[in-house]
Amino acid sequence: MCGRGCGTRRLSRRGDAVPSEIACCPAQFIKRDTSFFVSYRAEMADVCFSTQLIDGDGVFNVSGLEDFMKQVRLGECGLSYAVVSIMGPQSSGKSTLLNHLFGTNFREMDAYRGRSQTTKGIWLAKAQNIEPCTLVMDLEGTDGRERGEDDTAFEKQSALFALAVSDIVLINMWCHDIGREQAANKPLLKTVFQVMMRLFSPRKTTLLFVIRDKSRTPLENLEPILREDIQKIWDAVPKPHAHKETPLSEFFNVQVVALSSYEEKEELFKAQVSDLRDRFQQSIAPGGLAGDRRGVVPASGFSFSSQQFWKVIKENKDLDLPAHKVMVATVRCEEIGNEKVASFTADEEWQQIEEAVQHDYVPGFGKKISILLDRCLSDYDMEAIYFDEGVRNSKRQQLESRLLQESFDKALEKEGFAVAARNCTQAFLEKFDKGSEDAAIQQVNWDPSKVKDKLKRDMEAHVVSVRATKLSELCAKYEAQLTKALAEPVEALLDSASDDTWPAIRKLLQRETKAAISGLESAVSTFELDEATEKELLAKLENHGRNVVESKAKEEAGRVLIRMKDRFSTLFSRDADSMPRVWTGKEDIKAITKTARSSEANKRNNNWLPPPWALAAMAILGFNEFMTLLRNPLYLGVIFVAYLVGKAIWVQSDFAREFQRGFLPAILSLSTKFVPTVMNILKKLAEEGQAPAAPQREMELQPKSNRNGSSYSNAISAGSSSVTTSEIGPEHSSPVPQ
Repeated sequence: MCGRGCGTRRLSRRGDAVPSEIACCPAQFIKRDTSFFVSYRAEMADVCFSTQLIDGDGVFNVSGLEDFMKQVRLGECGLSYAVVSIMGPQSSGKSTLLNHLFGTNFREMDAYRGRSQTTKGIWLAKAQNIEPCTLVMDLEGTDGRERGEDDTAFEKQSALFALAVSDIVLINMWCHDIGREQAANKPLLKTVFQVMMRLFSPRKTTLLFVIRDKSRTPLENLEPILREDIQKIWDAVPKPHAHKETPLSEFFNVQVVALSSYEEKEELFKAQVSDLRDRFQQSIAPGGLAGDRRGVVPASGFSFSSQQFWKVIKENKDLDLPAHKVMVATVRCEEIGNEKVASFTADEEWQQIEEAVQHDYVPGFGKKISILLDRCLSDYDMEAIYFDEGVRNSKRQQLESRLLQESFDKALEKEGFAVAARNCTQAFLEKFDKGSEDAAIQQVNWDPSKVKDKLKRDMEAHVVSVRATKLSELCAKYEAQLTKALAEPVEALLDSASDDTWPAIRKLLQRETKAAISGLESAVSTFELDEATEKELLAKLENHGRNVVESKAKEEAGRVLIRMKDRFSTLFSRDADSMPRVWTGKEDIKAITKTARSSEANKRNNNWLPPPWALAAMAILGFNEFMTLLRNPLYLGVIFVAYLVGKAIWVQSDFAREFQRGFLPAILSLSTKFVPTVMNILKKLAEEGQAPAAPQREMELQPKSNRNGSSYSNAISAGSSSVTTSEIGPEHSSPVPQ
């Protein structure tokens, strides 16, 4: 233990305990065990975790980032982490600078092979021995010949991505480009400023200009020229109306540093880099390089946030950072809530309670559950503390509701709804009483009864609401079961219609409805409902079963003509053994057609009149109406005229022959004939009323011989087209020679 009472806090890669004095009391520890400290520093220096975040084709490496975050334990950092990225021309020594500055292992250019693209896409690594945790991104160089002059899409996308996620952006530039109109860094700066305009609410990013291969000119003389060039580029960049007058300092914190040539003055270069490295220690603290940063995403949401940033950038959309921050908070808090629910249900104490309630009453059930809930919610608060407060609190309420629902459902399994509701209500009222006692001030006469009454009313209203929801769920459950038990069997019975179809359907309905009602009755018994409400629920379920059968019957009735046609075709084309019929010319087609047609309408006789008992009932029940007609002859006249019209329609439509085919086919056929028949009768009556009497008198004056000849001719014509009707339909007969 060190003088400040520190204990062992971390492990080395070998698994050796590393005293935390390294972090909290380095001076005392070095004096005591310098050799261990040096070996530890040497060991940790060669540990570098890195991954390709985005490849050269713009594909985001999700799994690689997730593994990287686990290796560096980024999720534990909260808001205490920083992101540094570097931009600059290709082959300008960006990777070399990062490796010396942060102890990373990015691939460097081989000077003996000439200038070429070394870094493709975007790479990510963790800085070594920098506090707080610092992530370093190495971006693909700009103006490279591999992509060509016109392919600047990835350059702009990667620049926007770096600005969106980074706290500090290093701009690597050559010293000899300062003050030159055609300098290599000017297109890069234009790109940076242009894409920054696409951030709705930009974070305050630190732009650290690193001047490479510094000449003899002092930095004090170079910096004003560089800042003037930067300001000119900023003024020339098109801006939205909202940022027309916004100064550069609102978007960026600009700083400048100069380094000597690595190839010509290596030792001096390393010394300058070491000094620069010190500036990255505690970079996010007030006064640090990124001390005034804004809109930081908690470390556990870095992966999701980065993925969404890149997705939006690839879709060429503007980045709304405030909305993005809320979205990340929503997703991560939801994920944390789900993790806590899973850990709650997997907790050993919860599982013991879960098993115990299956067998017997659990003493102290409410107290035990309360402890588990408090522990789970506290864990959620610790992990979600850095996310947006509104989102965090909203998701916490949802988590609490889910956990309470888990507990309440478990209580329902043992106690039933009514008992569980009473117990929960009583437990919370007791908790209120205890809390009000603790909050009471002796000198103040505070009466909490009104507040308690309101709490009680609110809880009762909540219980009523939950009960209605639970009952609705139960009714829906048993209705769905009844529908499944009836729908397919009824459809199958109607499909293979026979004399026993309806009795079978009735028996099925009674059996399944009885089973469903029995199940629902047992389920609602724990709700302690009044008799009227329970009967209403059971009657509703019974009616649901009838409605299912009725709807299926209506569906089948709508397809009856198709089924009749298929039935006729099947019986006509197949024999009694359902084998295809072979026509030899000797078959009795009339008999086959008659059999098929009678099975088409499912008729067993040709009697279309009501049964005798119905006729007798009509005569007895209609006696008073019959006597009324006798006393008032006018009614008889009206009925006689209606009879004549009805008789004419009857004869013209041939009702008798139509009903021989069956009731339903007759109704369908007559419905299409009715209007044309009535119009035809009216037309004939009108023609008869307009015909003159002269032709009739001429007929009377004609010679008898002529009339006989005409009659014989008409008889021949009539005989040639006489039609007889059989029980299977119209049959045409030839005239008999005389």
